[in-house]
Amino acid sequence: MASDAVAVYCGSSMGTHKAFSDAARSLGHAIGNAKRQLVYGGGDKGLMGLVSGAVLEKGGRVTGIIPHAMVKGEDEKVQGYRVHLNEAGREAIEHIVVGSMHERKVEMAKRVCGFFGLPGGFGTFEEVMEVTTWTQLGIHNKPVILINTLGFYEPLRALVNNGIEFGFIQPASRDLIVFVDGPAAHAEHETFDWGAAALAALANWKRDAGDGLFVWTENKEHKEIDPLQST
Repeated sequence: MASDAVAVYCGSSMGTHKAFSDAARSLGHAIGNAKRQLVYGGGDKGLMGLVSGAVLEKGGRVTGIIPHAMVKGEDEKVQGYRVHLNEAGREAIEHIVVGSMHERKVEMAKRVCGFFGLPGGFGTFEEVMEVTTWTQLGIHNKPVILINTLGFYEPLRALVNNGIEFGFIQPASRDLIVFVDGPAAHAEHETFDWGAAALAALANWKRDAGDGLFVWTENKEHKEIDPLQST
């Protein structure tokens, strides 16, 4: 893995339990303390705001990739989910504005060595599954590590197992997603060091780059290409 940067996918809301925000801060602090760069969706609300703020608290580098439609204009009074690029206290964040959601995902994936998923909604689900698919296909060879606070990602684990049982996912592909489960007792999830556990999972992940289903090369000249540039 050439880059030390990591991507974090997560919700732009806080969720219903304090353990989710505690996990986001823990992960952000660990990324900052490890001198890794955070690449994320650029939001300043919810878990996105917490994890990026926690990285900044530890002196870490933060890059936000955000589609232009989500950028809050200077004269815009409606807050919503739009992002103000010059928010006080967050000036150290480097913002890269792109044209679409797809460009955002490609830019994030190109810049990092692995992906963390905190709890989130439809956007988080979609991002996690897409980069997992890219690893399976051989577009890149990067781990997807899910922070399973309060068992949030148990339904996804069950879905993967169902896909294997019914013959739609190869058993070897089960390990494309790593679940960081934390203590068996959910009461301990607010104080668990999710960040340390997540970075340990990143360090321990091993997979041969040739295990992807396809070789992404040009047919005529047989030169290596970056499929993320052409997706």
